[in-house]
Amino acid sequence: MRAVFGFLAGLVFGIGLVISGMSDPAKVLNFLDVFGYWDPSLAFVMGGASVTSFIGYRLVWKRPAPIAMDSFDLPGTKTIDRPLLIGAAVFGIGWGIGGFCPGPTWTALPLMAPGTLAFLPAMLVGMMIGGPLKRALSSRPAPAISQ
Repeated sequence: MRAVFGFLAGLVFGIGLVISGMSDPAKVLNFLDVFGYWDPSLAFVMGGASVTSFIGYRLVWKRPAPIAMDSFDLPGTKTIDRPLLIGAAVFGIGWGIGGFCPGPTWTALPLMAPGTLAFLPAMLVGMMIGGPLKRALSSRPAPAISQ
């Protein structure tokens, strides 16, 4: 059942990305270009996702366990540390340069656009490099900010 629910969630996500136009990097880059050809439509997509998630989480947390698992799989820490901050900054820079984040990259793949075909392999290589880099950053002592 878990795979079926995962597939259905991914299908809804992908369809939503394509219908909303978020698989087009130009649309995302125009959202980030607040002093040029600013396109606020991404804010509506993010707002809709935030409202849906807020309601969904309120309903799910009332259950003793998820439908397809024995227990909820939650992060073990809420610490804001160096790898989190550096990773968020690098992700934001990559998103701003390419106009893609991972989900829309995969949904745009069938369009076979040259930008997508260059971005996707580079993203996958970056993900492979990210693991060792995170371990290296985590091994260096740095003050952490706890929530």
